[in-house]
Amino acid sequence: MIVIDAASPTPPYEQLRAQFAKQIQDRTLAVGTRLPTIRRLAADLGLAVNTVARSYRELEEAGMIETRGRSGSFVSAAGEKALERARRAARDYAAIVTSVGIDADEAIRIVEAALAAPLSERR
Repeated sequence: MIVIDAASPTPPYEQLRAQFAKQIQDRTLAVGTRLPTIRRLAADLGLAVNTVARSYRELEEAGMIETRGRSGSFVSAAGEKALERARRAARDYAAIVTSVGIDADEAIRIVEAALAAPLSERR
């Protein structure tokens, strides 16, 4: 179930993207699951169509979903690859911070700050 908190400082498209990403990562949404159409989900959640479309676009760019034309959007098997990519990046990051003498607490604060930044600033 997706819930959008209108009072949250997090933009609705990011709330939606994050909730879908979590459900894909924890396998609540299995590979091959068809997502609701953009228009239907926008109507159900009371969001603008462009807001939902942006969330889907970002999930697709991350390899978590794939759009098959008129057939719709589906959870992608590449979602597993995205998780492995994140694990590799974490191992690489750990090696770098260790090699430059940054302790684990500071390294975690750096990651938390990066994750708290708007998505547009993370690229």
